[in-house]
Amino acid sequence: MHDPPRILAVDDTPENLEIVRMRLEANGYEVVTAGDGEQGLAEARVLKPDLILLDVMMPRLDGISVVRELKQDVSLRSIPVILVTAKADTRDVVEGLDAGGDDYLTKPFEHRALLARVRSMLRQKALHDTIESQARSLVDQAEQLAAWNRSLEQTVAEQVTEIERMSRLRRFLPAEVADLIMAAGNGDRLLESHRREVTVVFCDLRGFTAFAETSEPEEVMTVLGEYHSCLGKQITRHGGTLERFVGDGLLVVFNDPLPCAEHTERAVLMAAAMRDAIDEHSERWRKRDHLLGFGIGIARGHATIGQIGFDQRSDYAVIGTVPNHAARLCHEAKSGQILVSQRVLGIVESLVESAPVGELMLKGFHRPMLAYEIIRWLG
Repeated sequence: MHDPPRILAVDDTPENLEIVRMRLEANGYEVVTAGDGEQGLAEARVLKPDLILLDVMMPRLDGISVVRELKQDVSLRSIPVILVTAKADTRDVVEGLDAGGDDYLTKPFEHRALLARVRSMLRQKALHDTIESQARSLVDQAEQLAAWNRSLEQTVAEQVTEIERMSRLRRFLPAEVADLIMAAGNGDRLLESHRREVTVVFCDLRGFTAFAETSEPEEVMTVLGEYHSCLGKQITRHGGTLERFVGDGLLVVFNDPLPCAEHTERAVLMAAAMRDAIDEHSERWRKRDHLLGFGIGIARGHATIGQIGFDQRSDYAVIGTVPNHAARLCHEAKSGQILVSQRVLGIVESLVESAPVGELMLKGFHRPMLAYEIIRWLG
C-alpha cells in the first residue's frame, strides 16, 4: 500500500473526474486521473495504484474490457476495482462483476457512500498485501479472512447509520449543505437548539386560494410543481436553506445551519432572482387562464433554531419574531413586490434601488413597522 493510498479514477467526463478528485483528496488520498480506458490501463501498469474507480461507459475501451485486462495481468489482478455506472442496469453490474470487478456505485452517488466503498476496498487491498508479504500459513490466512469479514460487517453497519443520518439531513437541507455537514462529522450537533442571527425570506403566490378552489386538482398540483421547481433552483443557487413549505408559501433561511457571509445580501439577491424567474412562469400561467401573482417579505434578526418533532418525523425550524416578520411583510406585498424590514435595507441600501413604503401595522406586532420595497438589484 502506498502512503497515502493511491487511487486511480478513470472517466471520460472531466467534470466527474474533478468532483471525485476533490472529494478523495480532501480525505487524504492521492488521486491520479485518466480520461479513457486505454489511458487508465496504461496508468495502472505504471503506477500500480491501491484502488481503481472505473467508469463503465467510455469510448475506445469500455470499463468492463479494462477490468478483464487488469484481471489477466498477474501484477495488477490484486488491485480492487469499483465500477461506476450512470444507470442502474443490473446487466451492466453483473457483467462487470463477472469480469472481475469488486464493487460498484451508481451515479449520482452520495459523498459518504463513495468514501465508505473506498475505505472498504482499501481495507481489502491492505489485507491482501499483508497476507502476501508475510506469507502466512493457511490457518493464519483463515484467521485474517475471518477478521476481515467482521470488519466488513462493522463497515456495513456504520454505512447504514451514516446513510440514515444523511437522509434525515436531506429532508430539510440543500444536498450540498448536508454533504458538508456530514463530511465535517457534526451534523447532529448543528441541529441542536441554538440561537443565531439570520435572514429569513418568505414568499407565496397571490390568488392561489381562489385558483385552487376553481381548478381541477391535477392542474393545481401541476402549477405547484412548476412553482416549487422554479424557486428551488434559486434557493440552491444562492445557498439558502428551505425551512418549510406552507401550501404555496416557502420560508428560506440564510446563515444557518452553516454560517454564511453577507447572508442578508444573498437573501435579497435571491429574492430578486426569484421574482424574475416567476415572471416568466406567470406569463405561461396567464395563457392557461391562471391569474397568479407573487410576493416576497424579508426580515433579519436573532431566532431560536433547531430540530423539532418526534421519533417518526422531525423538521428543522426557525422560531421567533424574524420568520413572523418576513411572513407579515410578504402578506402586505403586492404582486411583484419585495418588501423588506428597515434592518435589511440598512445592510443592502447601497446595492439596490429601493423605495419607502411607510409604517405598516403587521399582525402580531404591537407597533407600526417601517417597510421598504426593493425595486431592483444594482450590485
